[in-house]
Amino acid sequence: MPITSEHEPARLLIKDSELGRFLGDLDCQVLATVMEVRELTDGEVLVREGDEDYTLFIVTAGSLKVSSKVNGRNRIVNTMKAGDCAGIRCFVERTPRQVTLQAKGPTVVYAVRPDDFELLIETHPRQVYNFMRGLFRMLNINLERMHEKLRRLALTPR
Repeated sequence: MPITSEHEPARLLIKDSELGRFLGDLDCQVLATVMEVRELTDGEVLVREGDEDYTLFIVTAGSLKVSSKVNGRNRIVNTMKAGDCAGIRCFVERTPRQVTLQAKGPTVVYAVRPDDFELLIETHPRQVYNFMRGLFRMLNINLERMHEKLRRLALTPR
C-alpha cells in the first residue's frame, strides 16, 4: 500500500513505541520515510505462520492476536498492544513467520520492509545503526523475559 499524506507515519507514534525508546527524534523521522500505514479491520489477518513476509510491524492503535499451531490447532500465544513491535527476527534474518498476526478490533500498524529500510544505508547510516541497535536491545529484552518465565516455571512446585 503506498503512503498517502493522510496516512504518512507519525514520528511521535514511532517514538512512543517500544522500539522508539531507543531512538532519537531524527531516527524516528527518517524511519517514517520508509514506512507505510496499514489499517486492519477486526479479524483481518496481517501475516500467517509460514509466510515469507519479512516486514517489521509497529502496532500504533488497537491490538493483534498472536497465534501459532500447537498439536495441529491454532492457539493464541500472546496479544500485542499499541507500542509493541512484531517480526523483528523475520526482518533481520529474513526467515518465514513463526506466528499468525490477526487484528483484534480495528488496528493500525506501521510497516517497514527490509529492502525499503536498506535504502537508508547510503543516505542515513547513523539512523540505520541506531535502529538496528534498538532492535538488538529489544531482542535482548525479549530473551530476558523468556528466561524469567522459564525460571519461574522451573521453580513452580508440581
